[in-house]
Amino acid sequence: MSRPSFSLGIEEEYQTINPETFDLLSHINTELIAQGKLQLKEKVKTEMHQSVIEVGTGICRTIGEARQDVVDLRRQTVRLAREHGLLLAAGGTHPFADWRVQDISPDERYLQVVEDMQSVARSNLIFGLHVHVGVEDRETSIHLMNQMRYFLPHLLALSANSPFWLGMNTGLKSYRCKVFDKFPRTNIPDTFASWADFEGLVNLLIRTNCIDNAKRIWWDVRPHPFFSTLEVRICDIPMRVDETLAIAALIQATVAKLYKLHSRNQGFRMYSRALIMENKWRAARYGLDGMLIDFGREKELPARELILEYLDFVDDVLDELDSRKEVEYVQTMLERGTGADRQLKVFAETGDLKQVVQYMVSETQAGL
Repeated sequence: MSRPSFSLGIEEEYQTINPETFDLLSHINTELIAQGKLQLKEKVKTEMHQSVIEVGTGICRTIGEARQDVVDLRRQTVRLAREHGLLLAAGGTHPFADWRVQDISPDERYLQVVEDMQSVARSNLIFGLHVHVGVEDRETSIHLMNQMRYFLPHLLALSANSPFWLGMNTGLKSYRCKVFDKFPRTNIPDTFASWADFEGLVNLLIRTNCIDNAKRIWWDVRPHPFFSTLEVRICDIPMRVDETLAIAALIQATVAKLYKLHSRNQGFRMYSRALIMENKWRAARYGLDGMLIDFGREKELPARELILEYLDFVDDVLDELDSRKEVEYVQTMLERGTGADRQLKVFAETGDLKQVVQYMVSETQAGL
């Protein structure tokens, strides 16, 4: 069994904001994407809604390389947006935009999704962070995915950055994942005995016209159908670039630690989807301020306490990955609160959702 590369690829989805109204503004009619593609090549993509712009790094060997790429992409995208009279904001949902008036990208693939899913697709106006970790052997990637599931709610709690929807305080720290839940083939996956077991499911879904390819499987973690990566998709996009890098480094470290156990014929204990979904709900509802369940001890503990234990769990792989600095930033996140906590604080102080968007815009540029 050859050791995985643990390479990183990081995708961020940003909101394009009207600088006068602070509402979302569809950008496709400008040359923003065309110019982005000229300058940043395949690193810039459209998404289903025209007010979403997605950027993705190249394949990075280390989190240090990823930092350069992510910071550069953010900086360039902020500049491009500004040149086209737009602002850029990073948040899992827009505080008050109405999905019913947003334009859909005229791409055949997206039009087909809307045709298939109707209002479920149209209302999916959300912004995420996707992190790919290189695991070249497919059999290994399935075993690591099974074990990675346990940590997904912890990652959601850390990244929660979508408390508002359609101008309302939803009472959830990550409302984004509730919007996405309406899609089929989402949420925490089941476990698979082997790569053949997973492929059997995919082939059955294709044969029965549920999907045309495995990209239509949108679980919170999945083996990517075209790259040899394990892709973690549960996170809201964080506001600050340092938060994105901390979460990406933590995901990479988790995969590396689970592989270390796997290579010694040890494994992290596996829990049922039903149990992990209980923690996912708590993470979406309360973020870092709630209790998560420690299934081993069969009791609930403060989310922050369990995340500190999580950091201890991955500690012994950080130096070989050269990611200690990035993972240690998680401590700062525990102290400062999530993006959702900070959005809610601005709203409590100002009573104005436009001020919340202005805050998101300034945080998106922090540290660039």
